[in-house]
Amino acid sequence: MTVTGPDFIALQVRDLDRAAAFYEDRLGLRRPPAGPPGAIVFATTPIPFALREPLPGVDLDAAARPGLGVALWLHATDAQEVHDALDAAGVPVVTPPFDGPFGRTFTFTDPDGYAVTIHDKR
Repeated sequence: MTVTGPDFIALQVRDLDRAAAFYEDRLGLRRPPAGPPGAIVFATTPIPFALREPLPGVDLDAAARPGLGVALWLHATDAQEVHDALDAAGVPVVTPPFDGPFGRTFTFTDPDGYAVTIHDKR
């Protein structure tokens, strides 16, 4: 028996429509024509990324910050361009852009408070 690695990533969110609009409008993610109830799965590769309604017993407001301790990184073709668009829209940037081993990199928080890092090196 061998685990081969991450195969699906989903964030539980307070307002599914608001969160989906953010990821579509601000990051350009697109969803396929059909998806499961209570969730929105985006057409990301190589690993599907989704947003979903909270599971029973999950209280996102009780956490200091949703996802604390988890590092979520998304690839972009131009991280600086994504940063500039998010910054202009007033999205909180918690780590300004810098050049490092993963290319141009920065971190922002989404509407639910998840910290998301964008980088542009493959």
